[in-house]
Amino acid sequence: MKIYMPILFLMLTITACQSQTRKNDSNKIVGGPCEGCEAIFEYGDKELLPTDTLPDYDQTEPKLKLTGTVFKKDGKTPAENVILYIYQTDRNGIYATKGTEQGWAKRHGYIRGWIKTDKTGKYTFFTFRPGAYPGGIEPEHIHITVKEPNKNEYYLDEFVFDDDPLLTQEEKENLEKRGGSGIVKPKFEDGILTLNRDIVLGLNIPNYE
Repeated sequence: MKIYMPILFLMLTITACQSQTRKNDSNKIVGGPCEGCEAIFEYGDKELLPTDTLPDYDQTEPKLKLTGTVFKKDGKTPAENVILYIYQTDRNGIYATKGTEQGWAKRHGYIRGWIKTDKTGKYTFFTFRPGAYPGGIEPEHIHITVKEPNKNEYYLDEFVFDDDPLLTQEEKENLEKRGGSGIVKPKFEDGILTLNRDIVLGLNIPNYE
């Protein structure tokens, strides 16, 4: 059976376009652009566990316990082998450095930590309440990045404090809720200021599927 050249050309064009579309789809970055997200890999030879204690925790007040469960997209199934990376300012609102930092620690400072979830999906960070940036230009916050198996790293909504006077109602309403709401309500539990936040992987994350 003969195939005329115009028809053959059309078929080849459609095939090429479909191949290009599939290629582009597979190369989509989950979560969109994220400057500094690669810092999640800077834990070196540290063994990652479901619990981590950040530097300066012992000598700094008020102390915080950040805890919760990481769930898969269904919001019910605990997610295992998920890495969470957080970093924050010191009490003066500065990303503190010691002068020996490498990589992203030059900008994120040394007050940072990593955990890796187990089968329960639970995580806990022991740290302290960060200070707002000098001049009170932004509410107190703790940055968080996630790396789950078979997907690139992406950022979640920062931890922000419900009782922070710098956190306006407008700002609360405009949060993206990536992974769920990052607004936490500090409560004293077992003698420490505790922040409970569950995380749902993929929730409000662009290009997740």
